[in-house]
Amino acid sequence: MKNKIEVIGIGLEGIPGLTEENRVLIEKATVLVGSDRHLQFFVNHPAEKLVLGDFLVIFETMRRRLKQEENIVVLVSGDPLFFGLGRLLVENFPSEQLNFHPHLSSVQLAFNRLQLPWHDAKIVSIHGRSLNLLIPLLQKGVKKIAILTDQENNPAAIARFYQQLDLPAAYEFWICERLGAIDEKVYSASPQEISLLTDQDFSPLNIVILVRKNVLDLVELDSEKLPLFGLPDSSFYSFEDRPGLMTKREVRMMVLGELALQPKQIIWDIGAGTGSVSIEIARLCPNSKIYAIEKTAMGIVLIERNAQRFRVDNVYAIQGKAPEILADLPTPDRIFIGGSGGKLTQVLNFCQAKIGKQGKVVLALATLEHIALCLNWFKEHQWNYSFQEIHISRSLPIAELTRLHPLNPVMLIEATPFFGVINSDLNEDGMNHE
Repeated sequence: MKNKIEVIGIGLEGIPGLTEENRVLIEKATVLVGSDRHLQFFVNHPAEKLVLGDFLVIFETMRRRLKQEENIVVLVSGDPLFFGLGRLLVENFPSEQLNFHPHLSSVQLAFNRLQLPWHDAKIVSIHGRSLNLLIPLLQKGVKKIAILTDQENNPAAIARFYQQLDLPAAYEFWICERLGAIDEKVYSASPQEISLLTDQDFSPLNIVILVRKNVLDLVELDSEKLPLFGLPDSSFYSFEDRPGLMTKREVRMMVLGELALQPKQIIWDIGAGTGSVSIEIARLCPNSKIYAIEKTAMGIVLIERNAQRFRVDNVYAIQGKAPEILADLPTPDRIFIGGSGGKLTQVLNFCQAKIGKQGKVVLALATLEHIALCLNWFKEHQWNYSFQEIHISRSLPIAELTRLHPLNPVMLIEATPFFGVINSDLNEDGMNHE
């Protein structure tokens, strides 16, 4: 068997976009395989036409034609081996029976139209698949996402899906329609304009590029429309490389309740991250002083920017590692621990030594090891404590239906200190200094 299956990528411009080599291969073809759209470019070609449909039937016909020494050309869009028919051909035919001739892929064309380097882009196909594939990329704040669509999962559906997610990162949508054709269209929607896409009609031949906007591009908040508490995650400045790294809105609301806040208190927020918990407390208790302790310089910048953004002046960003940085802070009435930098035991020891007699500590924990450590520590030091595991699921659309998407579970522990004498090895401050 000398003949091979020539798999040729073709763009929307049709024959003019083909290389001379590929034109010659098509001219010599005795069998042309492709979609109706691709075969329309060659309506006057004398070859037998096989319209792609039932792949098993088509592939069996191709095998018979190969045995008959026919010249078979398969026409595909762009690069055959990039989310294309090439994968199925490789799985169903020996490599020695295949030759691939790629055209520019839709992703290549799209990023070049936008004049954006795309070596760092993430590419996902939702063609016949679930929109949920986008969730981890969006939650991680991936800088550039190329989305291969279909008629159901089209740009309007993607926009509606995106709006249902309370994302810490904002994205600009680029819609690229009929790339390579005379009537191609490329246009964008800013994060504030995405709702305009939800009811639009689009060419079935499209690709969507999402480009994350810099956190500094967030629009100014309308303070009169903000809730008293439970601020949207997306309203906070966040870490550019880890935009999802903050205490989620639903957890923050429960933390506020467990802290049992009172006016004119001193609150420590240890491992403050973006300062989201501190900001919520500051807005509820404007006469209290909140010390947001964060070890990273970027975190301190975010805390200060978020304080300015929400117009609170009672949050004090303190850079340093706990427990050492806590030594010079005023005695706290309430302590929230959202992170400990691997020194949870030392942090708890220090908090016990510093907290007031009517004080309360609340921790949000995500790992089993930290949960076990805390419970053992509280038992050993005879603290009163209670805990609850929080499972949050948010609604997400699936076409015309709705499903629940779970967030990571969080263990919330509320504890109050014991100030009696546990044993003779402990000093008056309740600490073991051996």
